[in-house]
Amino acid sequence: MEKDREKIDRLAIFSSGTEMYVSPLEPDVNERVTIRCRTRKDDADGVYLITNQTKIQMQKEYSEGWFDYYNTVVQLGTEPFAYYFMITKGDQKVYFNKQGDVDDPFPQYDYRLFPGFKTPDWAKGAVMYQIYVDRFCNGNRNNNVVNDEYSYIGEHVRAVDDWAKYPASMGVREFYGGDLQGVLDKLDYLQDLGIEVLYLNPIFVSPSNHKYDTQDYDYIDPHFTVIKHDGGDVLEEHDQDNSHATKYIKRVVDKENLEASNEFFAHFMEKVHERGMKVILDGVFNHCGSFNKWLDKECIYAMDPSYEKGAYIEEASPYHTFFKFGEDGEWPYNTCYNGWWGHDTLPKLNYEESEKLVRYIMRIARKWVSPPYNVDGWRLDVAADLGFSQEFNHKFWSEFRKNVKEANPDAIILAEHYGDPTPWISGGQWDTVMNYDAFMEPVSWFVTGVDKHSDVARPDLRGNSGVFFARMTEYGARFCRQSYLTAMNELSNHDHSRFLTRTNGRVGRTASAGPRMAGVGVNQAAMRAGVMIQMTWTGAPTIYYGDEAGVCGWTDPDNRRTYPWGAEDTELIRFHKEAIRIHKDYDALRAGTLIYLICEEGLIGFGRYDKKDKFFILVQAGGGYRKVEVPVWRLEVNDGEFMATMLRSDSSGFSLNAQVYEVKDGCVTVELETDGAVIVKSVERSY
Repeated sequence: MEKDREKIDRLAIFSSGTEMYVSPLEPDVNERVTIRCRTRKDDADGVYLITNQTKIQMQKEYSEGWFDYYNTVVQLGTEPFAYYFMITKGDQKVYFNKQGDVDDPFPQYDYRLFPGFKTPDWAKGAVMYQIYVDRFCNGNRNNNVVNDEYSYIGEHVRAVDDWAKYPASMGVREFYGGDLQGVLDKLDYLQDLGIEVLYLNPIFVSPSNHKYDTQDYDYIDPHFTVIKHDGGDVLEEHDQDNSHATKYIKRVVDKENLEASNEFFAHFMEKVHERGMKVILDGVFNHCGSFNKWLDKECIYAMDPSYEKGAYIEEASPYHTFFKFGEDGEWPYNTCYNGWWGHDTLPKLNYEESEKLVRYIMRIARKWVSPPYNVDGWRLDVAADLGFSQEFNHKFWSEFRKNVKEANPDAIILAEHYGDPTPWISGGQWDTVMNYDAFMEPVSWFVTGVDKHSDVARPDLRGNSGVFFARMTEYGARFCRQSYLTAMNELSNHDHSRFLTRTNGRVGRTASAGPRMAGVGVNQAAMRAGVMIQMTWTGAPTIYYGDEAGVCGWTDPDNRRTYPWGAEDTELIRFHKEAIRIHKDYDALRAGTLIYLICEEGLIGFGRYDKKDKFFILVQAGGGYRKVEVPVWRLEVNDGEFMATMLRSDSSGFSLNAQVYEVKDGCVTVELETDGAVIVKSVERSY
């Protein structure tokens, strides 16, 4: 490793937003912050921090191993603080930002500090588990939806007797019976798997199995909890009038049933918290459902004097301003209201014209994160769509954050969002987002060559390491550090095809290809490789229920198959347990620095490290046998030190057997097989 004395060693230059390079990581308003940058030892004439057109010369703090470390202290104010670095040697200048070493820095890749913005520590690098409740486990058959209980989108609802049945193409009306008692029954399993946080798809009263069409924000659906008082009749065969669905009305309108349901949920939260686990609820506030008590298009609340008349029924309804009605509409039974994307089953909420509605939802925001429920956060559905203008959208979420954080300062606010989240995650609105752009999509393309819906196959993107790192860099640069550490990193979820299905390289949906084809030709090694990236990349790795057990499925609704209790892929579960254990055991993988190491055809290599532990991860998409020289000196590992494999996977299976490497000339050489992936860690000595 004889250094070129003439040119700046660009590979040695490094900084990041981690605690090794920024202290404190989440500074308060008006706090002083130490910022660091490293260079190759004795390689730079000057290192400068550039901010707001100001150049601050950094001082050499110390030298160690291969590197010199420079720092400076800056005084923050109340506004965001953006910066990058300039390194000089003679007449040479190299800039360094989130893109790495560049000759021409662009502002979108600046590092940014947001004074006073903090995200919950428990969520940083936490292992999460997403549960679509109806499909996870049926713990109480007495609360099941029954055949013909009511009508939804023109047909009667059905109860599914065969737990293993594939979801129908229009399966929104079929119910398998999963509930919160089923989740409680499986807490031992989830805790043994290593799960720390449960993210539940919507659980408030709703007529669909997905429950993204909220009927009542104040109550948990009794079909997911308990039904204290049952009774009433189901619909006759050809009857579509839900005002006749007296069994459904008894179950979800009766206040005693609703209060008993909330009491059960308080018990549920207590049991989860006793294990040190957290719960995130799904909040759908952009729109509600046509069954909602404020609209009452189905007239299921109209006969109960304890409820005000819905805005569909009476123009004088106290909820009239909650919705935007067209000029041509007439009462009673006014169908001329604004629906989200034109869906009359999803009436869009009209916050701009109803301060009463805003206050109501702010109360809901506080209610569920407060005693006796003490929920640990909100996931916000289609959060960027809320309102009729971006100006109002930001105003609403600022107020939402204020209410949630006052009620429970440690609650997380996590939004569903595609595209640039920067306007919302700059300290005053959301904490973070579901990480589609800087995780799910790049990983899917690199490992499988298929998009997240299984709608498009691009074999040229499978193993395309340049595209992988470019997308990770471009979209990852939009996060500040505290948001990146808490970003929900999923391989699959309820809106996209199962990752294991994507490994077959096929395009398809259940209506066109049939559900069986989703499991044909899948590549278990590619699945394991995806999980190894998931458990070692920056963020909160989030498993979609059943992924760990080998569940396949095309995109919605096929991705909502039931958890296969008694028919699990136990070897895949064992692999997940080991990968999760490794992630949880080391702060370097939860919150450490991430650095790109290798970008070759069909191969990516990256490192995670802190002052205590150093890791590198290699992932090969397809390919065959190859030897890879890994520059571990960039992880601050010195010659004569040792590193050892913690987890290895390829087309033949996976192994925990340790292979030890001695660092020579700053490198170690690792062998990979087809679809090979490996996690390697520094160790104190050979063993």
